[in-house]
Parts: sequence; C-alpha cells; structure tokens
Amino acid sequence: MSNRPSRRPGRKALAAAIGAAALVGAALSPTAPVIAQEQGSPTQGLISDTEMDEIVRQDTDPIYRAADLNPKSVRVYIVGDITQEGMNSFVTGGQNMFVTGGLILAAKTPNQLIGVFAHETGHMAGGHLIREQEGERQSLATYLLTLGLGIAAAAAGAPDAGGALMYSAGEFAYLTQAGFTRTQEASADQAAITYLEKSGQSARGLLEFFENFRYEEVFSEAKRYRYFDDHPLTDDRIEALRTRAQQQAHWSETDTPEAIERHQILQAKIRAYLEQPDEVLTDYPQTSTSFAARYARAIAYARMFEVDKASKLLDVLSAERPNDPYIYQVKGQMFFDAGRPADAEAPLRKAVQMKPTAPELLILLGQTLIAENNPAKLDEAILSLKKGVAVDPDGQFTPFGWLYLSQAYDAKGQEGLARLAAAEENFALGQAADAKMFAMRARMVLPKGTPEWRRATDIVLVSKPTKEDLHLLAQQGGA
Repeated sequence: MSNRPSRRPGRKALAAAIGAAALVGAALSPTAPVIAQEQGSPTQGLISDTEMDEIVRQDTDPIYRAADLNPKSVRVYIVGDITQEGMNSFVTGGQNMFVTGGLILAAKTPNQLIGVFAHETGHMAGGHLIREQEGERQSLATYLLTLGLGIAAAAAGAPDAGGALMYSAGEFAYLTQAGFTRTQEASADQAAITYLEKSGQSARGLLEFFENFRYEEVFSEAKRYRYFDDHPLTDDRIEALRTRAQQQAHWSETDTPEAIERHQILQAKIRAYLEQPDEVLTDYPQTSTSFAARYARAIAYARMFEVDKASKLLDVLSAERPNDPYIYQVKGQMFFDAGRPADAEAPLRKAVQMKPTAPELLILLGQTLIAENNPAKLDEAILSLKKGVAVDPDGQFTPFGWLYLSQAYDAKGQEGLARLAAAEENFALGQAADAKMFAMRARMVLPKGTPEWRRATDIVLVSKPTKEDLHLLAQQGGA
C-alpha cells in the first residue's frame, strides 16, 4: 500500500479498470486469460482466470476471516506485470486488493505470498486508506510551515537561512510523510502476525519475504523495486516483526505439499500466459516433470499453435487428474483459438460439467457453440451465456457474456434482444453513451411493456440521458 501516490502513477487507473476498462480482444482466447487493461497501457492489464482466482482465494479467505472481514466482500486482482522492478501489492477503497504477477513469482513459498496478503489485509482492516489522507495533510502542513518560516527569515534579513528553509521544505514534508508511512507499515506487519496466528499459519513467510529483499534499501531510489518504495524496510521494523513472529505458537508451521503444488501451479500459469512461449519452455524444460511444469509447457505449446504437442500433453495430465476441469478448459480454449470450435466443444462441456457455476467456463462454452455456426445450437449457447452472466458476482466475465449473447440473438434474427444485449455489454463496461444508444434502439424493436423493454428503459435512465432522450421516452411511453 502506498502513502506516496505520486510514486505510483498507475494506481488510480488500475483501480478504475475494475469496472470500466478496455477489454483486450473480442474473444476469450486460450493464449491468455481474460485481461482488462487501462487505456494506453498494453502490458499491465488485470488478469482474470478462474483457476488462479480459486488458488488465491484458498490463500486469502482464512486471513480475511481472521481479520473479521467477509471474504465475499474482498476482491483480489492480479496485475499482469511480471517484472521484478514492478512487483507490488496494495489495497484501494471498496476492499480491493491488487498484487502483481511479479510479486507472486517472487514469493518462493505459499507462506511468503500469504504473508504479503496478510500484510495488505492489515492495511485494509486498519482503515489505513482513510488515514492516508491524514498523512498527506500532515505532510502538506509541514511543507507550508517550513516554506513560511523561510519566507519570514528572508524578510527579517536572513536571506541565506530563509533560502535554506525554503529549499528544504519538500524534504521535511517527505520525512513527515515517510514517518507516517513507517507507522502504518509496522501496524500492518503486527496485524498480519495476528491474522496468520489466528488462522493457524506461521508469520515466518512474511519475514522471509522481507529479508529476501532487505538489501534493496542500500540501492539508489531509481533501482529499488516498487514494492519497497511503497513498503519501506528498516532494521527496526524487521526486528520487531521477527521478535513477535517467533513468539507465536504456529511459528514452526510449514506449507503442506498441497499448498506448495497450488503455489507452483499459480506461478506456472502466470509465466505461461505472460511470458513469451520460448521463455516458458526455458523456465520449464523437458527435464522438469512436475505437474506444474508440464501444465506450463502445454499452455506454451497451445500459444505457439503446436496443437498436437499440447493436446498429447494435456491428455496425459487429464488422465492423471480426470476431475480437474481446468485441464479441459485449456484444451478447449486451444482448439477454439486454432479455429476448431467443434473440437473445443467436448472438453469445454466436461469442464462445465465439473464446474457448473463457473462463469468463465459457461461463457466459453456458449461462445464455442456460437462459433460452430449451427443454428440448432444457438438456444443452448444462449442458455449457457445467460447462466454465465447470472452467476458472475464480480462481473469479471459479464461484458463478454453480453457480447456473445448479442451475437447469438443476432444470428437468430432477434434484433431487439441483440440490441439490448449490446446495451448490457456497454453498461457493464461503464460506457454510458453507447449503453444508452443501444438501449434506445432496443426499445424501438422490443414489445412495449415486456421485461426486456423495461430493462432497456432502465439503462437509458441511468446512462445520463439528455432532455431530448427523456422527451423521446415520454413520447414513447413508459418513462
């Protein structure tokens, strides 16, 4: 979490990207998970992948419960920056937590990553976002006071002293803000220990993570990793963390083999989707025979359109783990991206059968059925897409669902429903002008008084209608 927002120019843009971002691509592609990006930033999108989300949830939910937070109210977003320099984590308003792919890759164990999540939860539960404004006010007050003293000294006939004070005003303000930051960071550390202990986990990982990068503090500011700009380390802070952490009953707890493998899979998928395929194959050579390594290679082959290699490897993995829906998802996505939707259908059906309430899988299946260009499958595609939208509480996949619903309705010649779906898509993206336009068009075609017609009216009314829009609604009735 940053108390120096000027050092993290992308933070507000990333937070805004939750609900109103430009979505990359017009399809859910196997070459990458769903990614939402801020305008003009093609490399730092927000990644949404059901399997990765589930792994993160297994890590974070016990921490949220220990902090007396409702896990359903907290959302973790993975930022698609895998550079070490950009590794970071922070929280924003509305109980949103962001973590970069680079930080996940830098965490050598599940316990280290969970420790970082616990630290960020300490900021969230401690109300530090609200208090951050207090720190900024204190910093500004220090700046103005020092500047005023300098002006007064110069006016009193001491121009050298006055100039020195005015020159130092910014540094004094920074020191005030830094002190406030250190207080919050130490508080979040101590809260993290409490949450980890309460959930039966060790705080060793958080200490290890900090110690791994302790040497960063001796680097020049330009060389520091962003995480330590926002989370400044000091000897006192680390020793305070160590002293209390080692006193806890669960200090000696270690990661289970299952947790270690989940962490390896999370890291493997991040690398497989965000690195170049040849880099992935270097990271996970043929000599690496773990499930995570073979999984990463399969995704890399799929991205290289080496369908036969990927398919054979995925078949071996699914034989070993026949109840893993995400292996079938990767296979289905691969065939879809290769222009073979008919081959994609069967593995995606298996994935949906195993995870019938996963919105990403339902929408993928619906998209695939549409792509087969078989009119007999359009009704099933619509049902799958509507269910996917209905069970998507965070709205990550909802814009895609409405996009494909508009295509399906258009293919069936249902113009009004197609326009309404386009309005819903734009409404979900926060694009009010386009949402209003499509909703107005939908009202002209849909039977008056139907639920769909009323929904189109609602979209118009909440999408900044002009006086002319309202007058037209009044003329048509129902407004």
